[in-house]
Amino acid sequence: MGKAWKFGENISTDHIIPGRYYHLRSNLAELAKHVMEDANPDFAKKVRPGDFIVAGNNFGMGSSREHAPLVIKLTGISAVIAKSFARIFYRNSINVGLPLLIADTDSIDTGDELKVDFENAKIKNLTKNFEIELTPIPEFMRRILEQGGILNYLKEVGDLKGT
Repeated sequence: MGKAWKFGENISTDHIIPGRYYHLRSNLAELAKHVMEDANPDFAKKVRPGDFIVAGNNFGMGSSREHAPLVIKLTGISAVIAKSFARIFYRNSINVGLPLLIADTDSIDTGDELKVDFENAKIKNLTKNFEIELTPIPEFMRRILEQGGILNYLKEVGDLKGT
């Protein structure tokens, strides 16, 4: 359960990690202090573990910076909920263990308290008292996410056979 942080359409990896902080890419904790800074200057200071990023279409567009989902994860964000995601961002996020959920986000506003039921593919908006269905995460991706990312999954399971 956590608070929604609503962003718009076409949030790029430059919105997630402004390019002027590229020099911090080897210091992820420091880089995370600037996450979403250009889209919402208060985000990194006010986000709390368990919160959610909520957006429109094409979240994560742009470059294939692997650091973008990593720094979002470092903030404690539970999941990113959007109408759609850029393909490379989606895959990078699963690989680092950041859940991405596809749903109609129009009725969610910043500050809404959300609870996600991954197993039943539903988002409950506790503030407005309604549920939204989400596109279920494929089973093999859920297993990767449950392990905290692809590297942890491979250490635990040994390979991707049977996924």
